[in-house]
Amino acid sequence: MMTLRNRLLCLTVAALSLLAQGVQAQQQRVRIKDLTSIAGVRPNQIFGYGLVVGLDGTGDRTTQTPFTSQSTATMLARQGIALPDGVRLETRNVASVMVTAILPPFMAPGQTIDVTVSSIGNARSIRGGTLLITPLKGVDGNVYALAQGQVVVGGAGAEANGNLKKINQLSNGRIPNGAIVEQAVDNNGDDPKVIRLELLRSDFGDAYSISENINAKFGEYTAQPMDARTISIKAPIRPNERVAFIASIQAMPIEPTGPAARVVVDSKTGAVAMNQSVKLSPVVVAHGSLTVEITQTPLISQPGPFSNGQTIVANRTDINITRTGGQVMKLEAADNLNDLVTSLNKMNATVDDLISILQAIERSGSIRAEIEVI
Repeated sequence: MMTLRNRLLCLTVAALSLLAQGVQAQQQRVRIKDLTSIAGVRPNQIFGYGLVVGLDGTGDRTTQTPFTSQSTATMLARQGIALPDGVRLETRNVASVMVTAILPPFMAPGQTIDVTVSSIGNARSIRGGTLLITPLKGVDGNVYALAQGQVVVGGAGAEANGNLKKINQLSNGRIPNGAIVEQAVDNNGDDPKVIRLELLRSDFGDAYSISENINAKFGEYTAQPMDARTISIKAPIRPNERVAFIASIQAMPIEPTGPAARVVVDSKTGAVAMNQSVKLSPVVVAHGSLTVEITQTPLISQPGPFSNGQTIVANRTDINITRTGGQVMKLEAADNLNDLVTSLNKMNATVDDLISILQAIERSGSIRAEIEVI
């Protein structure tokens, strides 16, 4: 008979097993926040044209960038300084730049954002310069922020007697908190009673699963999937209730469907990446290698003495093509990523060969995945 101690031990082991399964299942679940974004709540790109002054002779050469001298003259005219007619500015301490920034959602007037300053002329460096006040506009032409401040450049450089030594990029820098927001962007949707969740990756299964989980918690017909990417949700109108409602939805965990089987091949670097959904059916592969060797041997033709001939140098080109047959191998079926990698490693193929092998296997229909070449 089983003693009380043994029964307690068995119950403890069973409880630990169930707990481990629960932890594993919990690890596979993902918050809705990590799979979706809210329609209309997004950053906006703004930019503007400005001048960086105070450079140590490393600014634009105005003979090649006349717009820098024109901008400087216009800036001086706005300050009440009129240049005589026919005078051309030759300022080596000024550089024309483009100022770009990302305006996050819900930014209010008076808050600050970082800006990036990039030279558009032929300035050698904008290190140590100061950006003059620059309006930053959106694509609609409205001014959303004003930028100004000391440019911080991550590189360094030195020049002497025509020799130049530099580290990193000197024509690009940043101004932390360099722009003050002047106008807020409306992030509210057209209908205040409805919010729309947009999946980061289109998937009918995820859209349906998210809708079902929301309806189970907040009531039937609260959420309705519109397509593989968009979910329409009825939401409260009052701001405090609306914020709490959205926060509760984003914190809900769901178990997403697996991604479509895909193999991504980078043709430039030879990198190959595949996800867990890739499956392999039994297939026989024979892959050989082809080597082309080209050698050039110089040949010198020397004329005889007291002749009017000339010495001629020519090259003799030899081309040698070597083909080695590959071993015929059978790749077993692989239902998970580890087995697939093990099967491919048995071939001892290089990365370039692996790309060709994967494409050939995909054409034969033995690998259940989409191969994307980037």
